Amino acid sequence: MSNDTIYNPHVSVDCVIFGFDGEKLKLLLIERTISEQNELYNDKKLPGSIILADEDLDDAANRVLNELTGLKNIYLSQFHSFGNPRRTENPRDVLWLEKTTQLKIGRIVTVAYVAMIKIDRKIQFKSDQTSANWYDLNEVQKMNLAFDHADIINKGLEHIRHKSEIEPHLLFELLPRKFTITQLQTLYDTLHQTKSDVRNFRKKVVQWPYIVALDELEEGVPHRAARLYKYKK
Repeated sequence: MSNDTIYNPHVSVDCVIFGFDGEKLKLLLIERTISEQNELYNDKKLPGSIILADEDLDDAANRVLNELTGLKNIYLSQFHSFGNPRRTENPRDVLWLEKTTQLKIGRIVTVAYVAMIKIDRKIQFKSDQTSANWYDLNEVQKMNLAFDHADIINKGLEHIRHKSEIEPHLLFELLPRKFTITQLQTLYDTLHQTKSDVRNFRKKVVQWPYIVALDELEEGVPHRAARLYKYKK
């Protein structure tokens, strides 16, 4: 950004990006470096930042995600806004944001977006102060994240659970193009924090008209190769 870029220091966007590696549900986080009393501290946050003064919210979310992770052409869905006055009460968070934007930061309302993408999307981002990486969701829930990002993540998780019940096809945004029933069940159970009966789950999903069985089996696996399936839109 140029020195004459005008920001709106009262509104931000944050992106909750979920991925699935075939075994675990993961979340994309930014690891930032903060200089504090001549020492460096690392902590993690969602990809997000304040919006430009003349910027549409959707445009801001896509711009910020691209600038911080290198990802683009991601379908982001706006799902909630967070405006608790205490969300900027941590001075380290405010200091980092002020140093990043060269602005005096007060209260910030953030608009949160969510996306589900295949984990094979490459993260191409380099910076001396931040890095973008995938983290196991179970590990993320134990982390001390910046701002109120733990609350945003939990709300995003609730949102995709609800959406996937209404629109089951959304699950396939996380799976590889060719997948096994076991991978689909693992994703479903991880997302909904449940343990499905293997036989009942298989009987249910093979009846879905948009799941097509392929004449192909897994390759290079240490166990009995399972049949592969694909999602038909």
